Amino acid sequence: MKKLHPVMFAGTGSDVGKSIIAAAFCRIFRQDGYHPAPFKAQNMALNSYATPEGLEIGRAQAVQAEAAGVPCHTDMNPLLLKPSSDHTSQVVLNGRPIGNRNAYDYFRVEGREELRREVCSAYDRLATRYNPIVLEGAGSISEINLRDTDLVNLPMALHAGADVVLVGDIDRGGVFASVYGSLMLLRPHERERIKGILINKFRGDIRLFEPGIKMLEDLCGIPVVGVVPYYRDIYIEEEDSLALATKSVQAEQGKVNIAVILLRHLSNFTDFNVLERDPRVHLFYTNNTDEIAKADIILLPGSKSTLADLHELRRNGVAQAVIRAHREGATVMGICGGYQLMGQEVCDPDHVEGEIERLPGLGLLPVSTHMTGEKVTRQVKFQLTIDNGQLLKGYEIHMGTTIPTHDAPVSPLNLLEDGRTDGYYVNRTCMGTYIHGILDNPAFIDFLLEPFADKLADTGTAFDYQQFKEEQYDKLADHVRRHINLPLIYQILTTHD
Repeated sequence: MKKLHPVMFAGTGSDVGKSIIAAAFCRIFRQDGYHPAPFKAQNMALNSYATPEGLEIGRAQAVQAEAAGVPCHTDMNPLLLKPSSDHTSQVVLNGRPIGNRNAYDYFRVEGREELRREVCSAYDRLATRYNPIVLEGAGSISEINLRDTDLVNLPMALHAGADVVLVGDIDRGGVFASVYGSLMLLRPHERERIKGILINKFRGDIRLFEPGIKMLEDLCGIPVVGVVPYYRDIYIEEEDSLALATKSVQAEQGKVNIAVILLRHLSNFTDFNVLERDPRVHLFYTNNTDEIAKADIILLPGSKSTLADLHELRRNGVAQAVIRAHREGATVMGICGGYQLMGQEVCDPDHVEGEIERLPGLGLLPVSTHMTGEKVTRQVKFQLTIDNGQLLKGYEIHMGTTIPTHDAPVSPLNLLEDGRTDGYYVNRTCMGTYIHGILDNPAFIDFLLEPFADKLADTGTAFDYQQFKEEQYDKLADHVRRHINLPLIYQILTTHD
């Protein structure tokens, strides 16, 4: 197979759809017989994933790797920033946390060369194994105030020798100004890397925009390689919690209602993607106490700041609403930080998370959590302890240890393949686990829903999430193929300077 230049999809701003476009091209190149892999030097997200080696990367690159049909690896996202407040983030380098940094210190010129060497080395290793590399930029390509510290956009494209496609979002308006302005703010040697313009999220009759395509090409001297319409019927995992704004927020009458509690620092909301698609139930996100009361099942999700979220749940009445709903018959289950919230207490004497040293939990599980600086990241296989059936899959990403209180019986929810145990099980209506992705297993969903069998919508067959995801990647690739000039893109990626 012919060697292709690496290609970077960079944006005129945030949320222009770079991640999804990159995922589409990972699948397109795979369909066309290449062996692609994704790369993003630095990602900022609370949604992360554990690699097969037990290291941590941004969820978006794990999704792109899945679209490419290859195992995810830290070289695909060597630098991950996990926000812990408006000003500070945990810095994860090559899959391992190296501490918290505030934004000012992180973006100082001093010390950037060490990080630059790390991300460039990760790219170089990846480039020896895959063809082509599909790079993703971050934010805007032309943040000139950050030019000297940028690790993700044009400095990375220049290191990789990548051809850059500039992605503009027409849905928000101003696409001519944003594309032209972005290009004009680049230095000449940077502008030379921009080989195409892709207009994303178009709505309406494309014929009305055809004169605009020529105007843009004349203005910029760069070809428009495609105008991709907005879509509603393709479902690809989102990395940004802004995606929660489009999700259901209310119970539905006559359904098994599953409420996910909206935490301020909610992380890994992709845990609930399968249940969102399961036609037997209705899943919604809420911190409204009236809606919580209508739920048959309440799920407490992961949190980047467990103690801060616990304090907020007590302040806004959600903690009491969850306890009351459980008392009246609702099932309550916690995942990761949600599991910690359900215990008797959460202690942080070493100030791993912040200034709060201890808070009482919801008291639904007889466990105590002690925050520690060491982060656990690993993929796991496990069985339910109360049902020694098939082997299930998931992954752990957490800080802190949770153990039964001194007078509580040992009652784990899961038995891991290596003999360790996980979580706590009181009964069918009260349980917690550290395992993300537990709800991706149809067998566990069936176990969770079994008490509500008489209320489940009759759909005939179980929902196969893995098959669903593969279908969605193919649908995305078909959608993008139809609206881009793929021969021109291949010409760009095979023409040597």
